[in-house]
Amino acid sequence: MKQATLPLLQQTSDLRQAIRSKAHTGVTSGLAQGAMQGNVVILPADWANDFLLYCQKNPVSCPLIGVSEVGDFRMPELGNDIDMRHDIPEYYVYRNGEKVESRSDIEDLWQNDMVAFVLGCSFSFEHALSQAGLTPRNIEEDVNVSMFETNIATVPAGRFFGNTVVTMRPYVPKDAIRAIQITTRFPKAHGAPLHFGSPQDIGIADLSKPDYGDAVSIKDGEVPVFWACGVTPQVAIRNAKPPICITHAPGKMLVTDILDTDLAVL
Repeated sequence: MKQATLPLLQQTSDLRQAIRSKAHTGVTSGLAQGAMQGNVVILPADWANDFLLYCQKNPVSCPLIGVSEVGDFRMPELGNDIDMRHDIPEYYVYRNGEKVESRSDIEDLWQNDMVAFVLGCSFSFEHALSQAGLTPRNIEEDVNVSMFETNIATVPAGRFFGNTVVTMRPYVPKDAIRAIQITTRFPKAHGAPLHFGSPQDIGIADLSKPDYGDAVSIKDGEVPVFWACGVTPQVAIRNAKPPICITHAPGKMLVTDILDTDLAVL
């Protein structure tokens, strides 16, 4: 994978330093545009194979872009100075499937048997949408993207199973078609939408009440467009109940040094 150019590398490094120092604790959508962002799942090694298989069986929801060595908190293939213990604005900590806390670093929780997984994120195609004049509403309104749990089942693997989480961005129909064309080029960032139109068809009762993130305005003539989301593993984690699992908080991603266009199929 290709590293970003020097100006963007400075942005990604500065942003990670701000996150590491706790100067930035918010969402990462719209930041360091042009750099790949990633969802994070950290598990003990004896759970890693099951989760790897879950990703392989569900590549749209869980597009794998990086896996650490056992016990290594660095991700050199994604950035020279990445530290998985500190470089995410907010972590969720799960014990036996229950979210027990959120925190700004996990240094004291890191174990020598842990494996970190980084999954592609739809924030990586938001830059391409914006460049095409289709700036996502969450960026326009400076809020987190809307995320919903659906009735779309993932393929079980080992101890992991559950339904798909989706992100939602509204567009008028002609722009929705263009957005589908653009995002189809980014399979490692969830690719084409899973659904558009009636949210009830995929088990979503109320677009003003997302399960994660923030509600965004939907204007007259717009339809909701739904993409698979890397928060999907957090549902599977609740079901699998590993003794400990650490994830990113929804919308607060790992920002890498890799170009988001490196995810694209040209």
